[in-house]
Amino acid sequence: MLKPKYRRVILKLSGEALAGQRGFGLDPQVIKNIAHEVKEVHDLGVEVGIVVGGGNIWRGIAGSAMGIDRATADYMGMLATVINSLALQGALENAGVDTRVQTAIDMRSVAEPYIRRRAIRHLEKERVVIFAAGTGNPYFSTDTTAALRAAEIEAEVILMAKRVDGVYDSDPLQNPEAKKITELAFSDVLNQELGVMDSTAASLCRDNNIPLVVFGLSTPGNIRRAVMGESIGTFVGGEANGNRID
Repeated sequence: MLKPKYRRVILKLSGEALAGQRGFGLDPQVIKNIAHEVKEVHDLGVEVGIVVGGGNIWRGIAGSAMGIDRATADYMGMLATVINSLALQGALENAGVDTRVQTAIDMRSVAEPYIRRRAIRHLEKERVVIFAAGTGNPYFSTDTTAALRAAEIEAEVILMAKRVDGVYDSDPLQNPEAKKITELAFSDVLNQELGVMDSTAASLCRDNNIPLVVFGLSTPGNIRRAVMGESIGTFVGGEANGNRID
């Protein structure tokens, strides 16, 4: 049996991914499917940390546009990630996977506070850890949370599950002629503003040598394929050698 390429990973899920075709709220079947795929990876002996966005419930930027103070709007978004994290925890535990939710904002009656050493210990004890409430600070995205937590727990890779199956030279949902890029350096992501993740997160990954695998969540089995090191989606890491385009 082939061994996974990565021993410890951060899985980054957008809030929109949990909404499925609804576009808003939570789709129970989608969450169940994600939990099943995470269980497959967990059963391979891979230590899994998860960062979930909250865009299916609330976006801080949208709230700011409504006239809500930006910091307050961002805190509301952090609470949305807690809702998503608890829903995912329930699905994982129904699938038989021991799971802990840790929040960057103290809410002890709901979840554990984020403590780096405790998170690592949970992973070593074969528990999935879901990191909720972002970094606990406004003005930072959940992409930055994923990069920060990956650095802190010494994850080997960030698996970025998206609606599209990788990084393209333009929006494939708007441009049918868009070309998929199979390999990128972080300098390309920053210089070309490709929208893989925000610049703070990309810089953090580059500085700590944490690669990304960007892939489509809608294809069943893709999380396992990414963990096994199969060539799917777009690999981001290393130095710039020119973009490889399909």
